[in-house]
Amino acid sequence: MSRLFGTDGVRGLANHDLTVELSLGLAQAAAVVLGKGRMADGRRASGRRPIAVVARDPRVSGEFIASAVAAGLASSGVDIYDAGVIPTPALAFLVADFKADFGVMISASHNPAPDNGIKFFAVGGTKLPDVVEDRIEAALAERKLSPTGVEVGRIRRFADAEDRYVVHLLSTLPHRLDGIHVVLDCAHGAAAGVSPEVFTDAGARVTVIGADPNGYNINDGVGSTHLDQLAAAVLEHGADLGIAHDGDADRCLAVDHEGNVVDGDQIMAILALSMKDRGTLAENTLVATVMSNLGLRVAMAEHGITMIETAVGDRYVLETLNEKKLSLGGEQSGHVIMSEFATTGDGILTGLHLVSEMARTGKSLAELAAVMTVFPQILVNVRGVDRNRVHTDVVLTEAVKVAEGELGESGRVLLRASGTEPLVRVMVEAADQTTADRLAHALADVVRERLSLDNAETS
Repeated sequence: MSRLFGTDGVRGLANHDLTVELSLGLAQAAAVVLGKGRMADGRRASGRRPIAVVARDPRVSGEFIASAVAAGLASSGVDIYDAGVIPTPALAFLVADFKADFGVMISASHNPAPDNGIKFFAVGGTKLPDVVEDRIEAALAERKLSPTGVEVGRIRRFADAEDRYVVHLLSTLPHRLDGIHVVLDCAHGAAAGVSPEVFTDAGARVTVIGADPNGYNINDGVGSTHLDQLAAAVLEHGADLGIAHDGDADRCLAVDHEGNVVDGDQIMAILALSMKDRGTLAENTLVATVMSNLGLRVAMAEHGITMIETAVGDRYVLETLNEKKLSLGGEQSGHVIMSEFATTGDGILTGLHLVSEMARTGKSLAELAAVMTVFPQILVNVRGVDRNRVHTDVVLTEAVKVAEGELGESGRVLLRASGTEPLVRVMVEAADQTTADRLAHALADVVRERLSLDNAETS
C-alpha cells in the first residue's frame, strides 16, 4: 500500500481523495500522536488539555474539512484555536508564538481549487519528519481517544491571529520600504488579507491583484505559477517590481520593473549576499535543493559562500538548516526559509526582505538579480513509467553518463523519480538552450523506452 503522506502532508481531490472521513480520522490520529503526555483515558498528566491551532486557505472545501478536523480533535480532548484563513507560515508562527502542542493547516498550496490538503506542524511550528507522519498514519487503524465531560476539547476563535503575524513580520525588517512601488499578486489565496497590509505598513506603495478570493478562484491564472498577469501589471503601473505568492503564501517569486521573472534561486542569491554583507548569514552558507540552477552554485562560489544541496522539498532544506544551525535556504520554486524568523517557507517574509534589500542598497531588482547568471535549463516530465527503476537501469545510466560527458563542467543532468506519480523528471542544464533541449529530450526518450510500464513485464 502506498504511503498516505506525500512530500508535504496529505493532499488530493477534496471530497474524493481527501474526504470528511479521512480528515476526521487524521485529526483523531494526530491527537494520539501529537497530543503528548496523555493517560490511558485521554487526560493529560499535566492537567491541561493539549492545544492545537487550526487554519486554512480560502478554497471552499476547506470549510467542511476544517469542520471535520475540528470535530476529530475536540472529540479527542484537544482544545482548538481556529485562526481562520491565514497563510501556512502564519500558522507555523502561531503554533510557536502561542506555545501550542501542534498545528493543522488545511491547504493544497499552489494546486487548483478542487484539491486540498492537510499538513501538521509540531511543537515550535516545525514540519513533521517522516517517522512521525508514519506514526499518524498507523494510528488511523488504532483505538481513538474518547474523553468525556470536562476532558472534551473546546473550539475557540483565535481572534488576534492575523495581527500577531503582521507584527512579527514587521519586526524582522532590517530596512523600511519607503519609496518603492510594488505590485502584489495574492493568488486569490491566503495572502490576500495579510500581504497588502504588511507591505503598506512597511512603507511601500502597493498595487494589488489576485486579492478577491471566492473559494473557487484560488491559483486560477494568478499567483506564483502564473506570472504573466503580474508582469503585465508591473508594466502597466510603472512599478519597481512585482511579488507573487501561491495559494497558501509559503512561496515568493518576483518580476523586475521590465517584467522579467526573478525566481527562487535568484531571490536566494540576493538574500544570501545581503545577509553576508550584514553578518547574518550563518557560516556563510546557503542550503538549496538539487533542482536549483547551476548558476546559483557558480554565483555563490564567486562570492565565497558555501552551498549545501538537499533532496527536493523545503522540509529537507529545513532539516539541514536546523541540523547545521544555518540561517538561509530554499527552493527554485520560491520556498525560501529564513530560519532566524520562520520555521518554514514564508512568501510574505521573503518578499519583504527582498524589497528591503532594494531600499537598503538603492538598486533595482534587475541590478540585484544580475549577481547570478541563470544557466539554460529544461525539465521534461516522462509519465507512465516505472519510477522505481530510474537509477538501476544500466542502459539509462550509461545514457546519462554520455550526456554528462558532453556537458563537462558547463552543465549537469538530474533524473528524479516523482514521489507521488508514475513519473520521472529529466532535468538538463547547459551553456546554451539548444544543447539543454536536445539532451533532455534524448534522455526522456530513453526513459520512455526503458522504463515504460507497458514494458514492465519484459524489462
